[in-house]
Amino acid sequence: MPPGIELPGDPEIAGLRALAERLAVTAGTLVREGRPANVEVAATKSTGTDPVTEMDRASEELMRRILAEERPHDAILGEEGDDTPGTSGLTWVLDPIDGTVNYLYGIAGWSVSVAVVAGPPDPALWTIVAGAVHSVPDDRTWSAGRGQGATRDGEPIRISRPASLGECLVGTGFGYDADRRASQAVVLTQVLPQVRDIRRLGSAAIDLCLLAQGSLDLVYERGLNPWDMAAGALVATEAGAALTGLRGMPATSEMLVAGAAEFVAPLAEILEAADADQG
Repeated sequence: MPPGIELPGDPEIAGLRALAERLAVTAGTLVREGRPANVEVAATKSTGTDPVTEMDRASEELMRRILAEERPHDAILGEEGDDTPGTSGLTWVLDPIDGTVNYLYGIAGWSVSVAVVAGPPDPALWTIVAGAVHSVPDDRTWSAGRGQGATRDGEPIRISRPASLGECLVGTGFGYDADRRASQAVVLTQVLPQVRDIRRLGSAAIDLCLLAQGSLDLVYERGLNPWDMAAGALVATEAGAALTGLRGMPATSEMLVAGAAEFVAPLAEILEAADADQG
């Protein structure tokens, strides 16, 4: 932790967790009820295949309004809006629709992700204190508080522990840039023969929560933004997962590898050998 910033105590963490859940569910209700029959792309971000919809913007704006009323001294880092500075040492990290392409096409597998972190809003430097991920199409909510465990719809969850790496079901995702996709496809050929199978579901936040509840055994992905990973990372770690990057680095946008520690290490070795954090 940077000097001068203290972590909240258990009662405050519980309150932050409850607020994260409420924000995620409230924004999810807006997105679900407001989804038109044919969703239109309002803009694109990194590439022409990286869409933003009007509901992305409306969802984030709703959460920002609630936070301005209830946590006016906290900072906000959102995917779609400008960063809002704060004085409390806490930052809310908002992903108004994680899995926008799934939302755009009407495919289940999109969520609202909300986390609050202490310290700089940088995965290499922050401490995640609370978070929630609301899977909108099927109305499931995962949440966690630092040191307080992880739940799905209020029930405690834990990661799975298969007998070997070869029995692990692995979740991953791909970037939007064509060159990076090509590199990730090559990496996939190195991983796939050594695990049970691969799943690409389209929402990193949900991937990490499925890992937390034992529905995936490992997750790896390059290119995640802070808002993609914040809440899901806490849910996973509080459910027993280890998170790392490659070559001794923490989990960041360069690479996130998550799962039971005994399988994270050999998967990280495979990814290092494949230069999965390059290109």
